Amino acid sequence: MEDEHGPGGSGHEHQHEHEHEHEHGGPPSLRRRLATALRGHSHDPGGHVDTALQTSRAGMRALWVSVLALGATGLAQAAVVLFTGSVALLSDTLHNLGDALTAVPLAVAFWLGRRPRNDRYTYGYGRSEDLAGVVIVLVVAASAVAAGWESARRLLSPQPVSHVWAVALAGLVGFAGNELVARHRVRVGRRIGSAALVADGLHARTDGFTSLAVVVGAAGEAAGLTWADPAVGLLITLAILVVLREATRDVYRRLMDAVDPELVARVIASLADTAGVEEVGDVRLRWIGHALRAECEITVRDTLTVAAGHAIAHEAEHRLLHDIGRLTSAIVHANPTGEQHHELTAHHNDDPGAQH
Repeated sequence: MEDEHGPGGSGHEHQHEHEHEHEHGGPPSLRRRLATALRGHSHDPGGHVDTALQTSRAGMRALWVSVLALGATGLAQAAVVLFTGSVALLSDTLHNLGDALTAVPLAVAFWLGRRPRNDRYTYGYGRSEDLAGVVIVLVVAASAVAAGWESARRLLSPQPVSHVWAVALAGLVGFAGNELVARHRVRVGRRIGSAALVADGLHARTDGFTSLAVVVGAAGEAAGLTWADPAVGLLITLAILVVLREATRDVYRRLMDAVDPELVARVIASLADTAGVEEVGDVRLRWIGHALRAECEITVRDTLTVAAGHAIAHEAEHRLLHDIGRLTSAIVHANPTGEQHHELTAHHNDDPGAQH
């Protein structure tokens, strides 16, 4: 017995009100609690679609905030470059302006994610966010190469810089702008479950450290140490590589349908606590964009009627949608107790990775 509880499914849709700050979940905000109290507990068939649109809109707002902040930061730095001739600051300025453009693949991904599923893309277009994450990782990698190359070049061929105090101030502005953007992107990305947006936030954070390298280089220039700026730039390149590794790991895990094991444990616990469930079988979770989908098996008594078994499966789905943050669709298959109920398909289901 199967019953789907999600967009386009045959079951009742459930307006999922619980928002979480990360994959492990957390208490709803005061604003969310008040909104829930005022609206009441909704079973509107459009509930899940509305939630998906809200998260996409939140992602788009985060992107536009980032574009404006990084654009303003880059323009302010560009003005300083014109009268100081700082090559390091010029590199950082171009980097910040380029980072504002990383919002483009994410914006396209969030736009695609709003499109309804169809006969070809039966799960919808949520995976476009993961593809955007790949693009962002490539941009981070390119920035690491560029930073390393420019630092090495300047180390071999130092260049004098005028108005060192202005260069240092511009570097601080770059750091502040990138850090604000990073915190905003990471916070929103974790709230809506977008690995791509989190990766982009980490990217902005590395750029903030690059801006600090400009400050350190300016201090070294003021002290007569012309090698200080490129030397620190090489160290910052290493820091970028460390963050690149983390961002690559996160995006890779999404592409490979990886989830937090603790999240799986929570699903198993929720199913096991459902009245009438004798045993929990396979549990499979996957992220589709910033929405979570579950496919599970439970065992019920073989003496139950079809309707009674269906009711237990449906109740299990309902519990999951309440207990698991950002879960928008669940399929629970109810197996009767006993060993000989799947003879016809047993040889088609030889899955070495299956749970037993």
